[in-house]
Amino acid sequence: MELGGAFTIFLALCLSCLLILIAWKRMSKGGKLPPGPTPIPFLGNVLQVRTDATFQSFMKLKEKYGPVFTVYMGPRPVVVLCGHEAVKEALVDRADEFSGRGELASVERNFQGHGVALANGERWRILRRFSLTILRDFGMGKRSIEERIQEEAGFLLVELRKTRGARIEPTFFLSRTVSNVISSVVFGSRFDYEDQQFLKLLQMINQSFIEMSTSWAQLYDMYSGIMQYLPGRHNRIYYLIEELKDFIASKVKINEASLDPQNPRDFIDCFLIKMHQDKNNPHTEFNLKNLVLTTLNLFFAGTETVSSTLRYGLLLMMKHPEVEAKIHEEIDQVIGPHRIPSVDDRAKMPYTDAVIHEIQRLTDIVPMGVPHNVIRDTHFRGYLLPKGTDVFPLLGSVLKDPKYFRYPDAFYPQHFLDEQGHFKKNEAFVPFSSGKRICLGEAMARMELFLYFTSILQNFSLRSLVPPADIDITPKVSGFGNIPPTYELCFMVR
Repeated sequence: MELGGAFTIFLALCLSCLLILIAWKRMSKGGKLPPGPTPIPFLGNVLQVRTDATFQSFMKLKEKYGPVFTVYMGPRPVVVLCGHEAVKEALVDRADEFSGRGELASVERNFQGHGVALANGERWRILRRFSLTILRDFGMGKRSIEERIQEEAGFLLVELRKTRGARIEPTFFLSRTVSNVISSVVFGSRFDYEDQQFLKLLQMINQSFIEMSTSWAQLYDMYSGIMQYLPGRHNRIYYLIEELKDFIASKVKINEASLDPQNPRDFIDCFLIKMHQDKNNPHTEFNLKNLVLTTLNLFFAGTETVSSTLRYGLLLMMKHPEVEAKIHEEIDQVIGPHRIPSVDDRAKMPYTDAVIHEIQRLTDIVPMGVPHNVIRDTHFRGYLLPKGTDVFPLLGSVLKDPKYFRYPDAFYPQHFLDEQGHFKKNEAFVPFSSGKRICLGEAMARMELFLYFTSILQNFSLRSLVPPADIDITPKVSGFGNIPPTYELCFMVR
């Protein structure tokens, strides 16, 4: 027993020494990184970066070190970019150098560099080009996708009318309808709202987004080298995503069994056809793993981000009833009470458009952005970022950059209106990121937000259960994502 205990201590000491050596090597890998707080070997800047408030910790460090600085997430050096100028200079002006995907350890076990969102190099370029082409073929930016959204909005309105003004929690009302739009593209059909498997999928997606934003996930991203071997809540996201992968794989099998290469029904069919065409190419990226994980990327992102933004939007309308009243007025003037809203209406509805932009800006669904990576040694603002350095472009710091938004922390639709009340673009509006890694589904998401928002407010007034002043829009969890608070409301027929 004593011998076993001594052996365990010896192994622990050896492991500790090895980790410190690895940490030291990683922390001194060359280059001239921007300044930042002094890290502790292996532990990094754990004293300066709170795992329950990572974005806020970075913004505090910006005050001391400026818009470009280095922090150590455990043993890993990360360059942090704050504010519109620094982020634009990297992602747009130096788009190629900063086009790599950085490490997102909390989901890397699931994806292992596959799937369009987390791929790098030639794999990423091939999958992105293919995905964009297929999404466009299936209607992104065209009438067919608009018609799908209008149809789903109609189903949502039916469900909301059934509530007869009773108090409801809107999360799954919104995620069901939004998810059905991307489902119709990737799976070729929509789900019935009462489909139990569909509801389970939506719960898993919602829980995954929450888990990615917890302190546990931030801790895992800092110390994945050790935490991947330890039990605990940080493993929950792995099992959630594995279950989602299993569902996608089952859909692929169904498609394979009934595939007609002359008549592709959806994204999966198109990918399968390409796999068949490339079956003799040993280096092809059109394989089952990339099919399952790219489909999951599209399904997940196409469900959670838009529905979360809509949930925040309804909450902000109840907190600012005067804004809701002005939108009702604009809808009545431009669309009227009976005609279905269309994308063409957006150009004639500058106030509604401004409000939707301001909802996206203020609620800032992914405040830290998805990590980038420099694909070669890169000179940037007098520093040398060695190839492979991870970069965090803080989208939240751009969306709340005081140089571009007069009241960065307030809900102020006039940020997107000129003095004549016309819609005014703002170059610091980057909720979909920017540069070569800009969100694949931006066009679809913008269309969805406008059509759902106007359809709901054309037909309903929103009634809060508490006075507007008491409505709290603080995220219930803030990490990788800003998770909307849970609330109830009543949809009153207009």
